[in-house]
Amino acid sequence: MGQEIERKFRVNGEEWRAHADGGVRLEQFYLFVGSDKSCRVRIRDGREARLTIKTGSGIARGEFEYEIPIEDAEALRTTRDGAVIEKVRYRVPHGDLVAEIDVFEGALSGLVLGEIELPAADHAFELPSFFGPELTGDPAFTNASMALRGSPDHEDRS
Repeated sequence: MGQEIERKFRVNGEEWRAHADGGVRLEQFYLFVGSDKSCRVRIRDGREARLTIKTGSGIARGEFEYEIPIEDAEALRTTRDGAVIEKVRYRVPHGDLVAEIDVFEGALSGLVLGEIELPAADHAFELPSFFGPELTGDPAFTNASMALRGSPDHEDRS
């Protein structure tokens, strides 16, 4: 079974940009979103596409990815649930790991989040200085939730 183990954070400032790669433009949309599973299509730089099925919630989730023809991805876009998420993803080396910084565009413009994938849930690492508050357990900050509900920064979170 494929597994993704990652933690998600707010990103503070612009310090990370000095160490980042050139970034890749991502468009992603959801074909199905449930409480503990989702099916997503992601288009990378308008040239390649992947279908991803995620199961579970929290720090470790099932993840299954499959390359699909770009034409199929474009056709599936019309059947999506919610909005298309638009962002540029930058990769920043951080010791033996890589931080991924998502700079959102469109309806989520201004939101900048960071993720770090881990080899194991208990893998110890020092947080990058540009990572702010952790959002790993906050369902409002999943891409699936934002596609359906918009920016969590605009919600009443009291």
